[in-house]
Amino acid sequence: MLEITEVNPLREGLTSRTMPDPCAVVIFGATGDLTHRKLVPALYNLAADGALPPAVSVVGFARRDKTDEVFRKELEEAARKFSRQKISDDLWAVFASSIFYHRGEFDSLEGYQSLAKRLDELDAQRGARGNRLYYLSAGPDQFPIILENLRKRGLNKERQGSWARVIVEKPFGTDLPGAQKLNAMVQEAFSEKDTFRIDHYLGKETAQNIMVMRFANAIFEQLWNARYIDHVQITASEGLGVEGRAGYYDKSGAIRDMVQNHLLQLLCLTAMEPPAGLDANAVRDEKVKVLKTLRPIHGEDVHQHVVRAQYGAGTVNGKRVPAYRDEQNIGMGSTTETYVALHINVDNWRWAGVPFFVRVGKRLPKASTEIAIQFKAAPAVLFNVDGQTIDPNALVIRIQPDEGVALRMSSKMPGSSLRIEPVKMDFHYGTSFGKATPEAYERLLLDAMSGDATLFARRDEVEEAWKFVDAIRAEWEKSADDLALYAAGSWGPTEADELIKRFGATWRRL
Repeated sequence: MLEITEVNPLREGLTSRTMPDPCAVVIFGATGDLTHRKLVPALYNLAADGALPPAVSVVGFARRDKTDEVFRKELEEAARKFSRQKISDDLWAVFASSIFYHRGEFDSLEGYQSLAKRLDELDAQRGARGNRLYYLSAGPDQFPIILENLRKRGLNKERQGSWARVIVEKPFGTDLPGAQKLNAMVQEAFSEKDTFRIDHYLGKETAQNIMVMRFANAIFEQLWNARYIDHVQITASEGLGVEGRAGYYDKSGAIRDMVQNHLLQLLCLTAMEPPAGLDANAVRDEKVKVLKTLRPIHGEDVHQHVVRAQYGAGTVNGKRVPAYRDEQNIGMGSTTETYVALHINVDNWRWAGVPFFVRVGKRLPKASTEIAIQFKAAPAVLFNVDGQTIDPNALVIRIQPDEGVALRMSSKMPGSSLRIEPVKMDFHYGTSFGKATPEAYERLLLDAMSGDATLFARRDEVEEAWKFVDAIRAEWEKSADDLALYAAGSWGPTEADELIKRFGATWRRL
């Protein structure tokens, strides 16, 4: 891999980045929404930033019959709509020349045989050196079929001087046994070092910055423990409903769709110990240690520490929306949770006695994801006069949509009287660095091409997360009597407010 030096004209100093090896990126399920909205726009933006070698080829593999030209035109229309950067006609023409379409059935070996032939032809034409990156953007039920056929045709094998890697989209299993079975199937075709289980939350700039903020700034790391922190809140709120994902979501629910992967990953980054290094295994070792120290929630404890709920009819952004059970393609009488709040204990030395509150919900007032570190209050001995209260300090890490970090502290208001009010020191990525932050898929695709698995989930991470979630779901499956309701457009059920209130806290309003 070639390392190049990049000069940012808006800031002093130099940064280095790694140029990945030339390769063919094969997208299985290339006619789907993910390819059009995320993957191809991400690859275009990487090309626009000079981060892709010219020899990279993008090969779409799908069932529908179409030509390269038709496929390119469809992707151009999508890229003009979803790309982070405005599409340049000249640059798109160059980029589009690297896009190809290959028709094949996922369950037919013939399509893989012809794919192997076409990839060899592209190698000869474009100099991709035999490197292959397979992206499984199909439905999860197709993963075993695709993996088995890649293995049968030998497309999974590293040839002399080349590599073969696979990116697996979520959901990675639907429970622990399913994840273990899928892991075993993947391992038959690809080694762990060549397997990249993608979680787009880890590709977000602020998620990547959590370790830098903690371990490169002594001011924070000294306070990052039970002595100074009262509690931690991790919130992912969505204004949307199921939006065309009813078939998947009604079988999954909020805890499997969001908590098992995205939110537990953010919890791990927040709670982990300093890694021995910045290599992938050192970082992921520490995340696994956090998952292993989560106090299990099972049996009757589920009703004490977890709230599940489903949205009813209500108003979101001034628009009347139906109840979840009235959404199109949702089963009558569905008990699928669209909201879940958890009280989680991390049973280790650093976090003993510090509650972690995690919540996620659909049809909430706004879309936002954040981590809030709530510090303990200062002693009320100097300013406890005239009924004055002082808000505790809080460090808020915004994951999306407006990525950045804010620190809440207390300050005296101007004037002759002593009046203390909270103020906020706010850092925004866009304004501080003079450019928009890359999309998560840009970083993750680049890392996979470079062989860097730091921001991808390892096998034991996935299985430990499922172990924690499965214990909760086992209790839920006994009865749905504890399923609460909340109005669409509200911040969730009153039961969730009562959950956090037991610890003398309240949910932040985003």
